[in-house]
Amino acid sequence: MGLSSEEKQKIYEEEKARIEAREQIEREKQTELGSTSTGLQPNIAGLLCYVGGWISGIVFLILEQKNRWVRFHAVQSIVVFGALTIAWGILGWIPIVGGAFSWILRITGFILWIILMVKAYSGEQYKLPLAGDVAEKIVAPSGIKTEPPPPPSADLGKQVGDKVEQFFKSTRGGRITGSAFTIAWSIVLLVFFNFFNTYVAYYHSETVGGVTTWIRYPFFTEDINLWLPILTTALSLAIIGHIILIIFDRYTLREIVLIILNAFGLATVLTLLSVYPFDFSVIPNTTAADATYTGVRILLILISIGMGIGILVRSIKLIIHTVKQSASY
Repeated sequence: MGLSSEEKQKIYEEEKARIEAREQIEREKQTELGSTSTGLQPNIAGLLCYVGGWISGIVFLILEQKNRWVRFHAVQSIVVFGALTIAWGILGWIPIVGGAFSWILRITGFILWIILMVKAYSGEQYKLPLAGDVAEKIVAPSGIKTEPPPPPSADLGKQVGDKVEQFFKSTRGGRITGSAFTIAWSIVLLVFFNFFNTYVAYYHSETVGGVTTWIRYPFFTEDINLWLPILTTALSLAIIGHIILIIFDRYTLREIVLIILNAFGLATVLTLLSVYPFDFSVIPNTTAADATYTGVRILLILISIGMGIGILVRSIKLIIHTVKQSASY
């Protein structure tokens, strides 16, 4: 049965109202972010704070004197990419292993660079752990937050709706960011342990005829081949699992996948403890070798206990959620 003219008119008016409301929200969003000293739109200025890393951050921190939102992104850019630049410089002085870890930081920095630019352009107050706290304290005097308040004209219902929408949007961004980092690190670890595990070693330098040669004494024994298939399986599942979580962002699915991945991670650590393919006798100092042997064992045990508790807590939360049938996402 077809729609009557009154029903069609009602649908048309509702759709028109939604479009106008969306446009109004975008206008209010730009108004809330305020004007800038540079004359640029705040979201454009925020994006440019990250384009050149800490250099563009310094530029906008100097140029922008009245918009705290833009200044926040400028300071966050300085802190994040300044720290990464210093870390790259330090790792560059470390032979062999330094280069590998430097590339890990470069991958991390590239991911952060993309995420921060996208978030700033969309007008979001995206605060990274530690770096965001430092930036907020520097930019917002007396603890004043850099996030703009809701417009005074908004009624209570709209304020609640805006808060809920912002919560869902920000937490989803955090989940996607976390999954992206997990995928990147899993790939790095997969490649490193399968092809470059001999670089986990004790290094000794010898100088002959003015030429310094570094001699490498690997910590891993041949028994690592008993552990690598399990590690490879766990990391491969982590990559696949987090790709699924980025595509399908559902609470129950996420919790089930994370429980499974954490279980494989726990099995990987316990297998490493069981096989223990380490030879720390290559360290010249006997006391240091014994301390390293014991320390690594204790560390792996603590990691296993932490992962086991994490799996238990997540499982209990999932059961409670299933019983109540109320997703927190």
